[in-house]
Amino acid sequence: MILAIDTGNTHTVIGCMEIDGEIEHIMRIESNPYKTEYEYAANMKLILELNGVNLQKIEGAVISSVVPPLTVILKKAVKLITGVDALVVGAGVKTGLPIMIDDPGTIASDLVATAVAAKEYYPLPCIIIDMGTATTVTVVDQKGRYIGGAILPGVDLSMDALTRGTSLLPKIEIVPPNKVIATNTVECMKAGIIFGAAGAIDGVLNRFTESLQATGDEEWSIVGTGGLASTICPYCTHHITIDNNLLLKGLRIIWEKNRGNRRKSK
Repeated sequence: MILAIDTGNTHTVIGCMEIDGEIEHIMRIESNPYKTEYEYAANMKLILELNGVNLQKIEGAVISSVVPPLTVILKKAVKLITGVDALVVGAGVKTGLPIMIDDPGTIASDLVATAVAAKEYYPLPCIIIDMGTATTVTVVDQKGRYIGGAILPGVDLSMDALTRGTSLLPKIEIVPPNKVIATNTVECMKAGIIFGAAGAIDGVLNRFTESLQATGDEEWSIVGTGGLASTICPYCTHHITIDNNLLLKGLRIIWEKNRGNRRKSK
């Protein structure tokens, strides 16, 4: 079994995966750069054991992190509870993914992991929508190369900005409205955030698919992942396949490509 850890700005997702790719458990904890490796180790050990995970069976770990202060902390925490030297996705790690952007060294590890999984599991070219703290829309082309994308404000960020910047609008749960043309303040906010986010994604997808057509592609796949993908993507006009475990799948593939020197310490 391996631990696949995805650290975002808000949450850290921990997936327990068999070597064949089967996902046994998925757990979520807060991303807090002020916690020490011992605090994270204690939290992770408790959560894993509560889910019935035998720490002795963990033979590898891989980390994707967009929070640099947490990366080393989590790596040390994993070592404390499992004896494993976790692989951190970054420069020098084998991915099998040619990165065709202006400065490949600047690409975030989560974008690499989702692209690696899309290349493995979905028809190419593939457009990936990842809805986390930020919403990213990225493309793996017909040749299996990461060619770029777009970054939008995340849905939660947009809602927070709306409520902070107004006196009368309350904080609300991000769920679909009861009807399209809403008739009270809370429902209007739900309609605005859901349909607005879906419309923004559709706008980016329209431009991306036009660009793919201009280069000769007639068909493509579109995959949505991340915390709010299953809430927002059904309201898009494009056909989007939801795969909430896309990033974890990519981390497993990357670990496999680098597993030679990633055995548990004696």
